[in-house]
Amino acid sequence: MNAVSATSLRDCAAAAALAGAGDPYAALLERVGNASVVLIGEASHGTHEFYAERAEITRRLIEQKGFAAVAVEADWPDALRVNRYVTGTSDDADAAEALAGFKRFPTWMWRNADVLDFIGWLREFNDSRAQRRRVGFYGLDLYSLQASIEEVVGYLDRVDPEAANRARRHYSCFDAVPDPAEYGHGVALGMTASCRDDVVQTLIELRRRSQTYLHLDGVVAADEYFYAEQNARVAKAAEEYYRTMIDRGISSWNLRDGHMFETLEALGAHLGRHRETKKIVVWAHNSHVGNAAATEMSQAGEFNIGELSRRRHGQHAALIGFTTYHGTVSAASDWGAPVERKIVRPGLAGSYEELFHRTGVPRFSLMLDDPAVRAACAGPLLERAIGVIYRPQTERQSHYFASRLPLQFDVVIHIDHTRAVEPLERTTVWEKGEVAETYPSGL
Repeated sequence: MNAVSATSLRDCAAAAALAGAGDPYAALLERVGNASVVLIGEASHGTHEFYAERAEITRRLIEQKGFAAVAVEADWPDALRVNRYVTGTSDDADAAEALAGFKRFPTWMWRNADVLDFIGWLREFNDSRAQRRRVGFYGLDLYSLQASIEEVVGYLDRVDPEAANRARRHYSCFDAVPDPAEYGHGVALGMTASCRDDVVQTLIELRRRSQTYLHLDGVVAADEYFYAEQNARVAKAAEEYYRTMIDRGISSWNLRDGHMFETLEALGAHLGRHRETKKIVVWAHNSHVGNAAATEMSQAGEFNIGELSRRRHGQHAALIGFTTYHGTVSAASDWGAPVERKIVRPGLAGSYEELFHRTGVPRFSLMLDDPAVRAACAGPLLERAIGVIYRPQTERQSHYFASRLPLQFDVVIHIDHTRAVEPLERTTVWEKGEVAETYPSGL
């Protein structure tokens, strides 16, 4: 970056400082405009500031622009329990109890203090509104094979016991190998029979009987049928995902993001039929909501929700990303391992994180269609992505990829120093992670 563009970026960052006077979100909301879907990312699954800022932006979108739903990178049944709580249709006593469904690793991704606060706020916001105008909370992901199967059968038990028995027979295909990952390996090795036809047949039969189910009880019946249909879709997608995740010739990434996008579209169509508005806020990682076509992901043939949304909705999809330079993060060292509070290394030289750090402005948002900002951020540069696992010892290989930020997002929010999100269950392992932030000497 030359001196002129460096000066321009510092000036832009200073002008857009989130801690400055006035409304720090005014420019962002103006940029969102009439967008029908706003995808808000995070550079890690364990950073307090990303969750807090995302929640505040979402509140503003709900209050000022009439957004009707929040759709998150979480399993459909777990999020549906939260949806029932925030819309006043569950028996859960409080927000913490409503989040109890999130039992699968990584639990801290949704069972944390920031999500708890947002869910509490959303319930209070909805309590004063008619049912048709209440804002929902939904999941987009596909990992919940067994839970979704149970939800489909439970729904059919209530509305069509004979169909429920047929669904049980179809889904009993999984009884031989109940663990989804083991099922996938078994099918790939030819040791386990595929359940593909069974999950497809259950979805087909559910859809064939949809008109009967939809006439049971008005809007309530429409919602309950939609929830069941989505669970049947999850079962179908999850079966395929676990069956193909070890096949290098098939991109399980594309299958997963394709499913999440299709769920987002189906949710929008459902809201359009039964609610006053179908505007949706999406919460997911930067790697899912930024336009993959602007990153090296595209070279591997991978796409994501952001790219599919941009293709389908054009500028009516607003893509917002986050970056940070250093701090702490809640993450595990391996899949299924305990959550730790880890120190985040300073951004690498040649990265957007390091570029933004050099502005000297601690918190700012950039409108990436601004010509000066586009010139300074054109790239390609490195961009960091920390998921639920953080391995600082292999940081360049494990957590960086090349991107062109102005083509990846419409808005980027940089918070130079960030801290770990607080899990609702603060274990001894997590507590021990609180060390002086003097990396690497503090390790």
